[in-house]
Amino acid sequence: MTIEISNPDVIADRCQELATLVMRHTEFNGNGIHSTAIKQLDLTRSDTVSTALHSVYQPILALVVQGQKEALLGEKRYQYGAGQYLIISVDLPLSGFVIEATPEKPYLGLKLNLDLMQLCDLVVQMSPRLNKKENSVQGLSVSNVDAGLIECALRLVKLLDTPQHISMLAPIMICELNYRLLIGKQSEAVRQIATSGSNMQRIASAIKLLKAKFTQPIRIEDLASHVSMSTSSFHQHFKRVTSMSPLQYQKQLRLLEARRLMLAENVDAMSAAYQVGYESSSQFSREYARMFGAPPIRDIERLRTAGSVAKTE
Repeated sequence: MTIEISNPDVIADRCQELATLVMRHTEFNGNGIHSTAIKQLDLTRSDTVSTALHSVYQPILALVVQGQKEALLGEKRYQYGAGQYLIISVDLPLSGFVIEATPEKPYLGLKLNLDLMQLCDLVVQMSPRLNKKENSVQGLSVSNVDAGLIECALRLVKLLDTPQHISMLAPIMICELNYRLLIGKQSEAVRQIATSGSNMQRIASAIKLLKAKFTQPIRIEDLASHVSMSTSSFHQHFKRVTSMSPLQYQKQLRLLEARRLMLAENVDAMSAAYQVGYESSSQFSREYARMFGAPPIRDIERLRTAGSVAKTE
């Protein structure tokens, strides 16, 4: 099914304006994610398609203004390009990579870290107007941007050219962005992450416990009890939100941490496996290769080689 973009000419014009701004503010910083003088706002740029970047992503709004990107969550793939935005509602282990970019026309976007307290305050104020019906929703969603949202994003990025106004005006504009998310196409997912006792918040609480104790054996019954849900209901909602089971989620956390230990702290593969909770090195190697496309030693050598090449360019 094709989703029509409202006010396509306006959206295209604003994307072009934003692309010009992001290009200018990242011109001398190279590829990657770049922080700005606005604390919650980062700008993203890549002049080449990229291999998958595996990480645990926290709740964000990501808006693409040029190029195209893909995210892999469990077995589900999400593609989003210029004039589209992605919402991540809970901490999720994702693989993300740029699939459309050239030096002449790089991938460009912006990323706003979602402040759950700000959203919570808005939800309280808007409560009578918000849809109270609660369904289990995915923790990652992609939508076409509307004119109001992209106009607000443009005004926020323009503030980088007048830093003397950031402290006063940025909080107001970010509040407006949050408001527009709460009345937009992904309103239910955004509302649930800021609503006490919602299914999304319960799953977020379980994820927090999983992240804190990911090296230890877990029982689904204990996670369900922690968030006051039945085991069957918890498993159903967890998979709906994260596209994976709690055990699959834990496995991805373990493998990501093992990769970090080997790459950043020079820990050997067997030690990394045991540190993150594996009892079998062969199982670790097999699951590592399935997630990252190569066994641990070969994958780390590949990453180090790529890093050395990047430093010399």
